[in-house]
Amino acid sequence: MSSLQEFFSMPENGAAKGIVQKNNILKRNIIARMAIEGESTLADLAKELHVSIPTVTKLVEELLEEDIIADRGKIETSGGRRPNIFGLTHSAIYFAGVEVSRDQIFMVMTDLHNNIIKQELSQDFKLDDTEECFEAICSTIETFLNHSGIDRSKLLGIGVCIAGRVNPKTGRSYKYFTTQQASLREQMEARFGHKVLVENDTRARCYAEYTKGCSGEEQNIIYLNLSRGVAIGIIIDGHLYYGKSGFAGEFGHIPYFDNEIICDCGKKGCLETEVSGIAIENKMIQQIKNGRTTILLDKYQKQQKIHINDIIQAAKNDDTLSIELIEEAGEKVGKSIAFLINIFNPEQVIIGGNLAHAGDYLMLPLKSAVNKYSLRLVYNDTIFRTTNLDENIGSLGAAMLIRNQIISL
Repeated sequence: MSSLQEFFSMPENGAAKGIVQKNNILKRNIIARMAIEGESTLADLAKELHVSIPTVTKLVEELLEEDIIADRGKIETSGGRRPNIFGLTHSAIYFAGVEVSRDQIFMVMTDLHNNIIKQELSQDFKLDDTEECFEAICSTIETFLNHSGIDRSKLLGIGVCIAGRVNPKTGRSYKYFTTQQASLREQMEARFGHKVLVENDTRARCYAEYTKGCSGEEQNIIYLNLSRGVAIGIIIDGHLYYGKSGFAGEFGHIPYFDNEIICDCGKKGCLETEVSGIAIENKMIQQIKNGRTTILLDKYQKQQKIHINDIIQAAKNDDTLSIELIEEAGEKVGKSIAFLINIFNPEQVIIGGNLAHAGDYLMLPLKSAVNKYSLRLVYNDTIFRTTNLDENIGSLGAAMLIRNQIISL
């Protein structure tokens, strides 16, 4: 293991004692401050960290030698000696982010500034709770890391987000790969030789949206992930909300409907049984069997399946049945969102996932239903929009979360 990895892996209450331990913590704090605030002078760092100028000078010199920060030169001042300003380098430390969804794997490599250095999408994939699937995930990630062009000694951590119930503190998924005594995080750390964070996919998406997609003024948002499943991510007072065991946000499993449809969770009537991508796919297939006309008929006859993305594209091509199914889902989702905003009173509700690509076919009935069923004061205080980020949003969020954990943000 490289000295850089050892430095960031050292616990704050670990074996190092006295001045060595204190200096390691201070250097982490310098890195964290520059990651958040940007470039700084020695005087600014000393004031922020409550240490002397000689101490911070010594620590910055060590970080310069390790190529973690760089001297950006002198800055203009109103008078007196011009101080040097220092900032993080772009090529010293990297983080990987991976989103494992139901039918694809998206991977990114980022630097300390959360810039994406490399990204890759693997679509030849289906998420199953099998050893073969776990091996396929690990092999895909390993190949990406090895072909990223990044020195593995500079890779400090891998954030992996996955659908289903996840406790990031324990590193366990409670839906997938649960047969081993070791947690999913422990299995991956042993496989890759890097620190790993295992996170829920919707929370990772929510954090990326909050960090990259919002204006920076918001402190309370709800991110609704309308993909083949349904879940929410919650930001309260600028922080992700996890709940006691990390399971907060399972909004799709609220018993919202009086139907006999068995949900993926084993219960009946969940919100997900009517408005998820899978639910819309099943409704489309049933309507085709009932004789309804749609431009997706030939596709179904050839493949015996329809994907939610096919339905969205058909709607954009004026397919009446596809438009009806998306609008129906939008109205039902909107009524459920009214329930959410009456409780949380957020500044923004952001719609992401596959269904966000349906645009106004989804958003117009959604907003109409929210307006109808929510308190007007709350509705008027809330902005409703679809995500403006790319498909890498989940993997980017996972990379940012492992970065925050490692540099103690």
